[in-house]
Amino acid sequence: MQPIRLLSAVEQTVAHLCEGLQRGHWSGRLPGVVRLAAECGVSKGVVRAALQRLEAEGMLAARGLGRSRSAAAPGEAGAPRRALRVGILLDDARQNRQVGYIVELQHALEAAGHAAFFTNKSQADLRFDVRRIIRHVEATPADAWVVQAGSREVLEWFATQPVPALALFGRRSGLPIAASGPDKAPAFAEATRQLAGLGHRRIVLLCRKLRRLPEPGRVERAFLAELAAQGCPVSDFNLPDWEETVAGFHHLLGALFHSTPPTALIIDESVFYIAVLQFLGERGWRVPKHVSLVC
Repeated sequence: MQPIRLLSAVEQTVAHLCEGLQRGHWSGRLPGVVRLAAECGVSKGVVRAALQRLEAEGMLAARGLGRSRSAAAPGEAGAPRRALRVGILLDDARQNRQVGYIVELQHALEAAGHAAFFTNKSQADLRFDVRRIIRHVEATPADAWVVQAGSREVLEWFATQPVPALALFGRRSGLPIAASGPDKAPAFAEATRQLAGLGHRRIVLLCRKLRRLPEPGRVERAFLAELAAQGCPVSDFNLPDWEETVAGFHHLLGALFHSTPPTALIIDESVFYIAVLQFLGERGWRVPKHVSLVC
């Protein structure tokens, strides 16, 4: 169940005016601000803000200074945009469906008049298998897609499709696809530099398969480059490969801590950080004082 979102007075007024326009309650020129404020039971300032938002969204057309706005005619510049059915393909629905920015994204799309929906299966449900993900997407009708943390192969496929897509994080660098996300490379490089400055020589980065293969991503390359710059030996030990299952992650940790453990772990996701603590705790191991965990 999604958390209840309280609408502001402006948002409620926008919704009321949208409904009136769609029902044909107003056609042509709208009433003035004073009359609309009385009808909606809000202040004139709230009505002005709502009208400005509807004008920006193309629902209303301005008629010049001091003149009332009017409903935009079909085909007219500023006419209402077609509502889109936007599919959101999550990395892992169990972890990310209620994440703040995902909830806000869905609300923003709906506030703009579009229908936003989550796919029946996430990439994790489809075992991050490119062919299964493609089949699932092709079987799901949508006018546009938002792809969270897609692998290089998945985003390469979306970039070749006629249906527009936005890559939210993921291996998007250099691809002809709309994309958004933080630049983590400088942060990972700085963390590595700080750890090396504290005397750590065996630093390991734990991240998902899609970040390691078919070759390390930009963030991971920044980590390895900084290791080399700090004079630390660089090998598969620093960016280990592992089977992306619970058993595979436990096997990796067992191998890492078996004989010569790392002195520092940089962990890409909070779920892995918790898993590391749980793994060590279940075995009665305490994180040694000389071992640092960074998430």
